[in-house]
Amino acid sequence: MQRIAVEELTGLVTALFSAKGASHGEAQDVAASLVGANLTGHDSHGVVRVPRYLDWIDDGTLRPGRELDLVTDGGVFVLADGGHGFGQTLGRRIVDLGIDRASTHGVAITALRRSGHIGRIGEWAERAAAADLVSIHCVNVHGSVLVAPFGAREKRFSTAPFAVGVPQPDAPPLILDFATSLVAEGKVLNAFKGGKALPADCIIATDGQLTDDPCAFYGTTDRSVVPVTAKAPGALVAMGLHKGSGLAFMMELLGGALTGGGTCGPDKTPVANGMLSIYLDPHRLDPANDFHGEVARFVAWVRGAAPRPGIDEVLVPGDAERRLRLERTAEGVPLPVEVWRGLQNAAQRLGVR
Repeated sequence: MQRIAVEELTGLVTALFSAKGASHGEAQDVAASLVGANLTGHDSHGVVRVPRYLDWIDDGTLRPGRELDLVTDGGVFVLADGGHGFGQTLGRRIVDLGIDRASTHGVAITALRRSGHIGRIGEWAERAAAADLVSIHCVNVHGSVLVAPFGAREKRFSTAPFAVGVPQPDAPPLILDFATSLVAEGKVLNAFKGGKALPADCIIATDGQLTDDPCAFYGTTDRSVVPVTAKAPGALVAMGLHKGSGLAFMMELLGGALTGGGTCGPDKTPVANGMLSIYLDPHRLDPANDFHGEVARFVAWVRGAAPRPGIDEVLVPGDAERRLRLERTAEGVPLPVEVWRGLQNAAQRLGVR
């Protein structure tokens, strides 16, 4: 592992996407989002994905410069098509639209389909919370079959992430953000490239046995390559046994079927995200209710729980990410050597200095 300064890393990623046809502004936005994921400890959604994005631009899976195409606009609900543009820019635009509508009506529902990889979903929950809105986000990945249902060895789900954000006026927002697989595929990729080891039994090998070896998932030990997930012979384990598997099932229906982007499944290409989001203004829902006061009291009560032996303190959603952001902003982003080498190789190919 080596640490790279935030400015250096962001500048390099910006230059790479600019060299592939993105406008400077769009390249900056995507780079900031990817590096931001690394800063919060979500390395699975960080710069490890850059070489894959570059390959997707080459084969037309990812298309710079796309705008939201509003398919349905019913005031409090909106459906937009992303045309396979960068998910980081499309995500920001659809979330800002949801925030604007919820600020006007007290509630809004937005649906985005055919988006490029939409990044760390917690970023969108944070954006809504900054506008004093509660938000819920249900996501699937059309064309990305990675996760085995409970009891199966064959893949049927995407990693189908879920996020919730709750604002606090006098404290950082509460952000819950997780893949419905035991680990995100990006964490497997990061481990494959020499990053943090995976938890035990998070991968199902082709013989049906559980393992933590990322090579068993991708079917190769050559860590210099950018593995193609569609060709990966292994499967990811759903989180939480049958409960996590059931949640993944519903994320496919809400993020994929309901948005019109499609669930994951055989022969569905190209890879694209769908996201159904709900925004709520808690003060419009019940003006007499002391929502923020009740949230603060509950947070304090949970934090006050006695920790188990070996645990320093009880955390609430968002604590770990905030602490890592402060540390990594000051000390640099830790990257596996192979990930950093991959970015430098891409820069050399594209003539980026």
